[in-house]
Amino acid sequence: MTNKTRVTLACALSAAALLTGVVAPAASAAPAAHGHAHPGHSARQIPFTAAEVTARDDGTYTITWNAPGVREVAVRAGGRTVATGKSAGKVTVSGLPAADRQWFDLVPDRGQRLRLADRLIELDGAVNFRDAGGYRTKDGQWVRMGAVYRTDSLDKLTDADLAKLKRLGISVDYDLRSASERASAPDRIPAGVRYVVADVLGDDSPVFTMPTTAAEAEQMMIDGERTMVSGANAKAAYSTVFSGLARDADGTLYHCTAGKDRTGWASAALLTALGVPRETVMADYLASNEYRAEANAAALASMPAQQAAVYKPMLDVRAAYLNSGFDEVEDAYGSFAAYEKKALGLDGRELRRLKADLLVG
Repeated sequence: MTNKTRVTLACALSAAALLTGVVAPAASAAPAAHGHAHPGHSARQIPFTAAEVTARDDGTYTITWNAPGVREVAVRAGGRTVATGKSAGKVTVSGLPAADRQWFDLVPDRGQRLRLADRLIELDGAVNFRDAGGYRTKDGQWVRMGAVYRTDSLDKLTDADLAKLKRLGISVDYDLRSASERASAPDRIPAGVRYVVADVLGDDSPVFTMPTTAAEAEQMMIDGERTMVSGANAKAAYSTVFSGLARDADGTLYHCTAGKDRTGWASAALLTALGVPRETVMADYLASNEYRAEANAAALASMPAQQAAVYKPMLDVRAAYLNSGFDEVEDAYGSFAAYEKKALGLDGRELRRLKADLLVG
């Protein structure tokens, strides 16, 4: 790398992601499909202030929750109670039959139940495919799981992966990548899934001098994040995604190459629009570091130490990156509400429809 090397952000993001190989660990057998009914919008409030399902490598599941004021919580899976606990609990469940996703209903003795699964979808050909929902909003509602998904590149999906996505009900794929990325690694998606190009960077992709230090690389990512907020291509691309979500969110998938930057901003904007607190939005964004840890480590291990130090900021997601996006929202639009309207094209009616579709409780 030299100071004379000029690259666009899209090329840098693509190259950094492709260095990882983007090969996921083998998925466990999951022949059975789950069905999910659209929950009714009950007037009863969901009493859970925190809840999560974590799938373990040994086939067990850990379910944690906190529901102040509730005396007892029943954990149900497959139509039967598999564990019980008090208002705050942590249980481990084993012996459940194989499934694409194992769903759990947390049923309190008062208030509305909450339906959750592990956020990660295990696939052979992707490492960062996960549910965009399962988060609590500031006013006590929850973002419905099983509706919207985010992921990294789809070009390495196996036939088994495609069958799983079909069973999960994926109906539309928004590809946030550049033309060169799409040409070199075209998506593999199930037959019948609608494919929509929503190129975030396009001709707006800023041109940088290839960084020669970690600090320069980090600054490149920070500046690139701002372009994802206010660039003309970015506004058009995310407007396409959000207009589709407002019409019908079920079965929506959006992705870029690593599933962390362009995809990360899409999820950050969606969760913020739905009323999820900033600290939760940040945690979801930073989770790409966990899901991509093995692939990123392998990529860095293949480089000389000096080169790896420069590339690491491009493989990471960092709080400074996402914060720069929110800073750009304030600088360019004055508020997130103004950004929703002027950049995402969401009017009040569409935003209400989006919340009615994706929020429960």
